[in-house]
Order: sequence, then structure tokens, then C-alpha cells
Amino acid sequence: MILEALDIRKLYGAYVALDGVSLSIREGEFVSIIGPNGAGKSTLINVLTGVLQPSGGSVRFKGKDIGGIGTVALTRLGMARSFQLVQIFPELTVLETLQAAAVSRLGRGARLFASLAGDRRVHADALEVASLFNLADKAHVVARALPQGDKKLLDVASAFALRPEIILLDEPTSGVSTTDKHAVMEILVGAAKRMGLRAIIQVEHDMDIVFGYSDRIIALHQGRVLADATPAQIQADAKVVDMVVGRRRAPHPSSAPHPSSAPHPSSAPHPTLSPEGRGNAEGPDPLSPSGGEGRVRG
Repeated sequence: MILEALDIRKLYGAYVALDGVSLSIREGEFVSIIGPNGAGKSTLINVLTGVLQPSGGSVRFKGKDIGGIGTVALTRLGMARSFQLVQIFPELTVLETLQAAAVSRLGRGARLFASLAGDRRVHADALEVASLFNLADKAHVVARALPQGDKKLLDVASAFALRPEIILLDEPTSGVSTTDKHAVMEILVGAAKRMGLRAIIQVEHDMDIVFGYSDRIIALHQGRVLADATPAQIQADAKVVDMVVGRRRAPHPSSAPHPSSAPHPSSAPHPTLSPEGRGNAEGPDPLSPSGGEGRVRG
């Protein structure tokens, strides 16, 4: 068990944001957390990433209690997080943005600008991450000049540049065009496999992404876990569909293969984003049933 939350409660005065939430994340899993507005997703993210101390219960990462530990200490332990809104330095180039993350990981923050300019290890590390996210050809482009899809990739790549064991993604396709979102996800999952991430957790409202990429889905409702099951089991649960997912179309027999059945990233070409920020690859069918192998495993 990599990450485990046991009977988490979080109170804001008399308001109960989380009420006895328990979950576990295992090696190789891609887990999505879903729920309507007010379900407790944001609070749960902040508790899982050490930003908030739970009012009750415990969160353990690699066996260590991380309740309220803070993001800096948690990053050093091996967990990173990306945010719903793109958070990049608009005047830095792609390479400089990734170098800054590498400098932080290597503990060279006191020499930030010197490290950006002349540290070979930092430079090589940043170039490797840029290549994994299809950004190598844009290494010297300032972030503000990137199309939205590439800005989102750079934001997520910055979290990956911290070399975490597990990453929590807050709506990784938020703000990305509908035609672009599957290309972004394919690049992200491919990078995770190549870098050897042990697990991915995402909070996502887009059900195409949730059902297309998850091994397991945790549905929250009013601060409690309504369901914790595979995509196929969630889709078959009328209560969860009505309260959280919404009615969806039936899968087509000719649906595209799930990412887990696609060629390994080392042999398969990355999906690319057009200059307008649109993807050129068809995404997997959103209702494809999950297999037994974790999506993050290579």
C-alpha cells in the first residue's frame, strides 16, 4: 500500500467537509476521485497532500503519517501535485521552468539562477522531462507563447520533474480543448510509465477521461465515499450514476483500445498537439472496461 487514508474527518466549525473517508492506493494504479461540487474533493486533496491537518483519522504515505506535513516536506518524501489552474512562470522558457523544478528537487534552491545557467545535471534532467512531454522542440519558447494544451503539459511536467513516486493531478485536462484532452492524457500516462511512477491519483470532472483511463474510481458525495470500484462496476451502479456520474451512452463494440492495451511508450509514438492546441489522436472509448493491470505499470 503506497498511500492510505483511514477514517478521515475534516471539520470547519460545525460544517463537516469529510466524514469518515477511507481509501488506499496500490502500486501501479491510476485512481480517479469524482463527485459533485461540495462533495469534499478539494478538501480531500488538501488532506492527502499534507496541506491540511485532518480533524480526525490519519493519512499514511509509505508508512509515514503525513497529516499536515506540508507540500515541501511531502515532495521530499516522493509525492507531487499539479493544480486545476495552470501555474507556470509566463516569462520563463519551457527549459527554464523545468530546470527550476529540477533545482528544487536537487536541493540547489540557494543557487537557483546559477544552477539554471550552468548546471549540466539540471540541464540534462530538464531536457529529459521536456522530451517525455513532447516539449523538447519548444525548449526555448517562453511559456506565455505556448498554446493552451502545451501550457497544461508544461504545468504537469513541472510536477513530474520533481521525480515523485506518486502524483496527484487536479483536473489535468481543465482548460484544454475537447479534441486535445486525450492527447494530453496519452502523453501524461506515457511519461508516468517511462519515469517509473508508482501511482497516479486524479480529481476530474470529465467523465470521458475518468472512464477512459482509471483502474479504479472513488466517488464522493457529501463528504463520504459513495463508491470505490472499477469503472465497469461504477457504470453498473444505478445509485452512483444518478448521484454522481450522470446518464451516459452505451459503449460501442468498435471502441478504441484502452491505454493499458496500447504499445509501451518506448515503442509507440507520442500523440502530438497541433499549433492551435488540438490533439491529432483519437482517445479511448470513455466506457472501456478496466483491466486487471494498473495503467501506470509499464
